[in-house]
Amino acid sequence: MAERLMLLDTPSLYFRAFYGLPDSLKAPNGTPVNAVRGLLDMIARLVTDYEPTHLVACWDDDWRPQWRVDLIPSYKEHRVARKVSGGPDVEETPEGLVAQLPLIREVLAALAAPVIGAADHEADDVIGSLASQATTPVDIVTGDRDLFQLVDDDTRVRVLYTARGMSRLEAVTDVTVVEKYRVLPGQYADFAALRGDASDGLPGVPGIGDKTAASLLREFVDLDGIIEASTDPSSAMSASVRQKITAAADYLAVAPTVVGVVRDLDLGHFDAQIRPLDAAKEETLKKLAADWNLGGAADRVLKAYAARG
Repeated sequence: MAERLMLLDTPSLYFRAFYGLPDSLKAPNGTPVNAVRGLLDMIARLVTDYEPTHLVACWDDDWRPQWRVDLIPSYKEHRVARKVSGGPDVEETPEGLVAQLPLIREVLAALAAPVIGAADHEADDVIGSLASQATTPVDIVTGDRDLFQLVDDDTRVRVLYTARGMSRLEAVTDVTVVEKYRVLPGQYADFAALRGDASDGLPGVPGIGDKTAASLLREFVDLDGIIEASTDPSSAMSASVRQKITAAADYLAVAPTVVGVVRDLDLGHFDAQIRPLDAAKEETLKKLAADWNLGGAADRVLKAYAARG
Protein backbone atom coordinates (compact mmCIF):
# COMPACT_ATOMS: atom_id res chain seq x y z
CA MET A 1 0.00 0.00 0.00
CA ALA A 2 1.39 3.42 -0.98
CA GLU A 3 2.26 5.55 2.02
CA ARG A 4 0.25 8.71 2.75
CA LEU A 5 0.74 10.98 5.75
CA MET A 6 -2.29 12.70 7.32
CA LEU A 7 -1.65 15.77 9.48
CA LEU A 8 -4.49 16.83 11.75
CA ASP A 9 -4.82 20.49 12.70
CA THR A 10 -6.04 19.19 16.03
CA PRO A 11 -7.16 22.50 17.59
CA SER A 12 -9.18 23.32 14.48
CA LEU A 13 -10.85 19.91 14.63
CA TYR A 14 -11.67 19.81 18.33
CA PHE A 15 -13.15 23.32 18.19
CA ARG A 16 -15.30 22.19 15.24
CA ALA A 17 -16.35 19.05 17.12
CA PHE A 18 -17.19 21.03 20.26
CA TYR A 19 -19.46 23.45 18.41
CA GLY A 20 -20.84 20.80 16.06
CA LEU A 21 -22.21 18.45 18.73
CA PRO A 22 -24.48 19.34 21.66
CA ASP A 23 -22.81 19.88 25.04
CA SER A 24 -25.57 17.73 26.52
CA LEU A 25 -23.29 14.78 25.65
CA LYS A 26 -21.68 14.24 29.04
CA ALA A 27 -19.68 11.72 31.04
CA PRO A 28 -21.23 10.27 34.20
CA ASN A 29 -19.41 12.95 36.24
CA GLY A 30 -21.06 15.71 34.20
CA THR A 31 -18.04 16.63 32.06
CA PRO A 32 -19.03 17.38 28.44
CA VAL A 33 -17.57 14.89 25.96
CA ASN A 34 -18.91 16.32 22.70
CA ALA A 35 -15.47 17.42 21.46
CA VAL A 36 -13.93 14.03 22.25
CA ARG A 37 -16.71 12.06 20.58
CA GLY A 38 -16.70 14.37 17.59
CA LEU A 39 -12.95 14.16 17.15
CA LEU A 40 -13.03 10.35 17.34
CA ASP A 41 -15.71 10.22 14.67
CA MET A 42 -13.70 12.62 12.49
CA ILE A 43 -10.63 10.38 12.76
CA ALA A 44 -12.70 7.28 11.98
CA ARG A 45 -14.16 8.92 8.87
CA LEU A 46 -10.82 10.30 7.69
CA VAL A 47 -8.98 7.00 8.11
CA THR A 48 -11.77 5.13 6.33
CA ASP A 49 -12.35 7.55 3.46
CA TYR A 50 -8.81 8.74 2.71
CA GLU A 51 -6.80 5.66 3.75
CA PRO A 52 -3.71 7.33 5.23
CA THR A 53 -0.95 5.00 6.34
CA HIS A 54 0.40 7.48 8.91
CA LEU A 55 -1.36 10.05 11.08
CA VAL A 56 -0.08 12.85 13.34
CA ALA A 57 -2.18 14.99 15.68
CA CYS A 58 -0.47 18.38 15.46
CA TRP A 59 -0.85 20.50 18.61
CA ASP A 60 -0.63 24.14 19.68
CA ASP A 61 2.15 24.24 22.27
CA ASP A 62 1.82 28.01 21.94
CA TRP A 63 -1.27 29.25 20.09
CA ARG A 64 0.01 32.87 20.03
CA PRO A 65 3.82 32.85 19.94
CA GLN A 66 5.42 35.94 21.42
CA TRP A 67 7.73 36.36 18.43
CA ARG A 68 4.70 36.81 16.19
CA VAL A 69 3.08 39.22 18.68
CA ASP A 70 6.30 41.25 18.87
CA LEU A 71 6.05 41.82 15.12
CA ILE A 72 2.29 42.47 14.96
CA PRO A 73 0.83 43.19 18.44
CA SER A 74 -2.76 42.73 17.21
CA TYR A 75 -2.05 39.12 16.21
CA LYS A 76 -4.90 37.03 17.70
CA GLU A 77 -5.28 39.69 20.41
CA HIS A 78 -9.08 39.54 20.27
CA ARG A 79 -8.91 35.88 21.34
CA VAL A 80 -6.84 36.43 24.49
CA ALA A 81 -8.71 35.59 27.69
CA ARG A 82 -5.78 36.32 30.00
CA LYS A 83 -2.23 37.55 29.40
CA VAL A 84 0.55 35.55 31.04
CA SER A 85 3.91 37.09 31.87
CA GLY A 86 6.72 34.87 30.66
CA GLY A 87 4.47 32.25 29.12
CA PRO A 88 1.80 31.66 26.47
CA ASP A 89 -1.32 33.80 26.83
CA VAL A 90 -4.51 31.96 27.72
CA GLU A 91 -6.82 31.60 24.74
CA GLU A 92 -10.50 32.37 25.15
CA THR A 93 -11.85 28.81 25.16
CA PRO A 94 -15.19 27.54 26.51
CA GLU A 95 -14.81 25.86 29.89
CA GLY A 96 -16.56 22.78 28.55
CA LEU A 97 -13.87 22.38 25.91
CA VAL A 98 -10.97 23.08 28.26
CA ALA A 99 -12.21 20.25 30.48
CA GLN A 100 -12.01 17.83 27.55
CA LEU A 101 -8.46 18.55 26.38
CA PRO A 102 -6.74 16.08 28.77
CA LEU A 103 -9.19 13.36 27.70
CA ILE A 104 -8.54 14.13 24.03
CA ARG A 105 -4.84 13.55 24.63
CA GLU A 106 -5.59 10.30 26.50
CA VAL A 107 -7.71 9.03 23.64
CA LEU A 108 -5.06 9.92 21.08
CA ALA A 109 -2.46 8.11 23.18
CA ALA A 110 -4.69 5.03 23.27
CA LEU A 111 -4.82 5.17 19.47
CA ALA A 112 -1.01 5.39 19.38
CA ALA A 113 -1.47 8.63 17.39
CA PRO A 114 1.53 10.85 18.13
CA VAL A 115 0.60 14.30 19.46
CA ILE A 116 3.32 16.64 18.18
CA GLY A 117 3.83 20.23 19.24
CA ALA A 118 6.81 22.58 19.42
CA ALA A 119 7.72 25.16 22.04
CA ASP A 120 6.95 28.74 20.97
CA HIS A 121 5.13 27.52 17.86
CA GLU A 122 1.59 26.84 16.71
CA ALA A 123 0.14 23.66 15.27
CA ASP A 124 0.36 25.39 11.86
CA ASP A 125 4.16 25.47 12.18
CA VAL A 126 4.29 21.79 13.12
CA ILE A 127 2.13 21.02 10.09
CA GLY A 128 4.27 23.23 7.86
CA SER A 129 7.46 21.49 8.96
CA LEU A 130 6.12 17.94 8.71
CA ALA A 131 4.52 18.60 5.31
CA SER A 132 7.62 20.29 3.90
CA GLN A 133 9.95 17.56 5.15
CA ALA A 134 7.74 14.61 4.13
CA THR A 135 8.80 12.24 1.39
CA THR A 136 5.30 10.84 0.86
CA PRO A 137 1.99 12.41 -0.19
CA VAL A 138 0.44 14.55 2.59
CA ASP A 139 -3.15 15.35 3.51
CA ILE A 140 -3.59 18.31 5.88
CA VAL A 141 -6.97 18.35 7.63
CA THR A 142 -7.92 21.86 8.73
CA GLY A 143 -10.46 24.63 8.65
CA ASP A 144 -7.67 27.25 8.48
CA ARG A 145 -7.12 28.88 5.10
CA ASP A 146 -3.60 29.97 6.12
CA LEU A 147 -2.46 26.42 5.44
CA PHE A 148 -3.36 26.79 1.76
CA GLN A 149 0.17 28.18 1.41
CA LEU A 150 1.44 24.60 1.84
CA VAL A 151 -0.56 23.14 -1.04
CA ASP A 152 1.77 21.83 -3.73
CA ASP A 153 0.81 19.41 -6.46
CA ASP A 154 4.47 18.72 -7.28
CA THR A 155 5.25 17.47 -3.77
CA ARG A 156 1.75 15.95 -3.41
CA VAL A 157 0.60 18.11 -0.50
CA ARG A 158 -3.09 18.95 -0.38
CA VAL A 159 -5.50 20.35 2.21
CA LEU A 160 -8.70 18.59 3.19
CA TYR A 161 -10.69 21.71 4.07
CA THR A 162 -13.40 21.32 6.69
CA ALA A 163 -15.28 24.62 6.25
CA ARG A 164 -18.37 22.91 4.80
CA GLY A 165 -18.35 20.09 7.34
CA MET A 166 -16.80 16.65 7.56
CA SER A 167 -19.35 15.14 5.18
CA ARG A 168 -18.40 17.69 2.49
CA LEU A 169 -14.63 17.95 2.77
CA GLU A 170 -12.99 19.88 -0.03
CA ALA A 171 -9.69 18.56 -1.38
CA VAL A 172 -7.69 21.74 -2.03
CA THR A 173 -5.03 21.49 -4.72
CA ASP A 174 -3.12 24.04 -6.81
CA VAL A 175 -6.10 24.42 -9.13
CA THR A 176 -8.50 24.99 -6.23
CA VAL A 177 -6.42 27.84 -4.80
CA VAL A 178 -6.08 29.50 -8.21
CA GLU A 179 -9.82 29.19 -8.84
CA LYS A 180 -10.75 30.57 -5.43
CA TYR A 181 -8.22 33.39 -5.07
CA ARG A 182 -6.55 33.86 -8.45
CA VAL A 183 -3.13 33.28 -6.88
CA LEU A 184 -0.82 30.27 -6.69
CA PRO A 185 -0.50 28.46 -3.34
CA GLY A 186 3.07 29.77 -3.09
CA GLN A 187 1.65 33.31 -3.25
CA TYR A 188 -1.08 32.71 -0.70
CA ALA A 189 0.88 33.97 2.35
CA ASP A 190 1.65 37.25 0.57
CA PHE A 191 -1.98 37.45 -0.53
CA ALA A 192 -3.15 37.01 3.08
CA ALA A 193 -0.68 39.61 4.33
CA LEU A 194 -1.93 42.16 1.80
CA ARG A 195 -5.66 41.70 2.34
CA GLY A 196 -5.44 40.98 6.07
CA ASP A 197 -7.41 38.50 8.14
CA ALA A 198 -9.69 39.71 10.93
CA SER A 199 -9.90 36.22 12.44
CA ASP A 200 -6.15 36.37 13.17
CA GLY A 201 -5.97 40.08 13.97
CA LEU A 202 -3.97 40.85 10.82
CA PRO A 203 -4.80 44.39 9.65
CA GLY A 204 -3.69 44.02 6.05
CA VAL A 205 -3.04 47.02 3.84
CA PRO A 206 -5.94 49.51 4.15
CA GLY A 207 -7.79 49.72 0.86
CA ILE A 208 -6.32 46.48 -0.54
CA GLY A 209 -8.91 43.71 -0.81
CA ASP A 210 -8.91 40.26 -2.38
CA LYS A 211 -9.16 41.41 -6.00
CA THR A 212 -6.45 44.06 -5.78
CA ALA A 213 -4.12 41.77 -3.81
CA ALA A 214 -4.51 39.02 -6.42
CA SER A 215 -4.02 41.47 -9.27
CA LEU A 216 -0.83 42.83 -7.72
CA LEU A 217 0.59 39.36 -7.22
CA ARG A 218 -0.22 38.36 -10.78
CA GLU A 219 1.63 41.41 -12.05
CA PHE A 220 4.54 41.65 -9.61
CA VAL A 221 4.83 37.97 -8.51
CA ASP A 222 5.43 38.41 -4.77
CA LEU A 223 5.44 40.95 -1.95
CA ASP A 224 9.05 41.93 -2.59
CA GLY A 225 8.15 42.69 -6.20
CA ILE A 226 5.12 44.72 -5.13
CA ILE A 227 7.16 46.77 -2.65
CA GLU A 228 9.88 47.34 -5.23
CA ALA A 229 7.30 48.48 -7.79
CA SER A 230 5.79 50.90 -5.26
CA THR A 231 9.13 52.71 -5.04
CA ASP A 232 9.68 52.80 -8.81
CA PRO A 233 7.92 55.75 -10.47
CA SER A 234 8.19 54.03 -13.85
CA SER A 235 6.33 50.86 -12.75
CA ALA A 236 2.82 50.08 -13.93
CA MET A 237 1.41 50.41 -10.39
CA SER A 238 -1.28 53.07 -10.07
CA ALA A 239 -0.61 56.11 -7.92
CA SER A 240 -3.38 55.24 -5.45
CA VAL A 241 -2.13 51.68 -4.91
CA ARG A 242 1.46 52.94 -4.72
CA GLN A 243 0.44 55.27 -1.91
CA LYS A 244 -1.32 52.47 0.01
CA ILE A 245 1.64 50.11 -0.26
CA THR A 246 4.11 52.82 0.74
CA ALA A 247 2.01 53.85 3.75
CA ALA A 248 1.95 50.24 4.95
CA ALA A 249 5.71 49.69 4.58
CA ASP A 250 6.33 48.96 8.27
CA TYR A 251 3.52 46.39 8.39
CA LEU A 252 4.60 44.72 5.14
CA ALA A 253 8.16 44.40 6.43
CA VAL A 254 7.04 42.01 9.18
CA ALA A 255 3.75 40.51 7.96
CA PRO A 256 5.30 37.70 5.86
CA THR A 257 7.10 36.36 8.94
CA VAL A 258 3.87 36.35 10.94
CA VAL A 259 1.68 34.85 8.19
CA GLY A 260 4.18 32.36 6.83
CA VAL A 261 4.22 28.98 8.56
CA VAL A 262 7.54 27.67 9.81
CA ARG A 263 8.83 24.79 7.72
CA ASP A 264 12.13 23.81 9.30
CA LEU A 265 11.33 22.69 12.86
CA ASP A 266 13.26 19.63 14.02
CA LEU A 267 10.49 17.51 15.50
CA GLY A 268 12.52 14.38 16.11
CA HIS A 269 11.56 10.81 15.33
CA PHE A 270 8.21 9.23 16.14
CA ASP A 271 6.06 6.36 14.92
CA ALA A 272 2.97 7.67 13.15
CA GLN A 273 1.96 4.47 11.36
CA ILE A 274 -1.71 3.56 11.60
CA ARG A 275 -2.16 -0.06 12.62
CA PRO A 276 -4.73 -2.14 14.46
CA LEU A 277 -4.52 -1.50 18.18
CA ASP A 278 -2.79 -4.12 20.31
CA ALA A 279 -4.78 -5.72 23.12
CA ALA A 280 -3.55 -3.32 25.79
CA LYS A 281 -4.35 -0.15 23.83
CA GLU A 282 -7.70 -1.52 22.69
CA GLU A 283 -8.60 -2.28 26.30
CA THR A 284 -7.49 1.22 27.33
CA LEU A 285 -9.67 2.84 24.66
CA LYS A 286 -12.67 0.69 25.56
CA LYS A 287 -12.27 1.59 29.23
CA LEU A 288 -12.06 5.28 28.38
CA ALA A 289 -15.20 4.88 26.26
CA ALA A 290 -17.06 3.20 29.12
CA ASP A 291 -15.85 5.59 31.82
CA TRP A 292 -16.49 8.73 29.79
CA ASN A 293 -19.59 7.79 27.79
CA LEU A 294 -17.94 8.04 24.40
CA GLY A 295 -20.70 6.01 22.80
CA GLY A 296 -20.14 4.35 19.46
CA ALA A 297 -17.39 6.78 18.46
CA ALA A 298 -14.71 4.58 20.04
CA ASP A 299 -16.08 1.50 18.27
CA ARG A 300 -16.06 3.30 14.93
CA VAL A 301 -12.45 4.44 15.26
CA LEU A 302 -11.41 0.95 16.39
CA LYS A 303 -13.06 -0.49 13.29
CA ALA A 304 -11.35 2.05 11.07
CA TYR A 305 -7.93 1.25 12.56
CA ALA A 306 -8.53 -2.51 12.35
CA ALA A 307 -9.20 -2.15 8.63
CA ARG A 308 -5.74 -0.63 8.14
CA GLY A 309 -4.00 -3.84 9.24
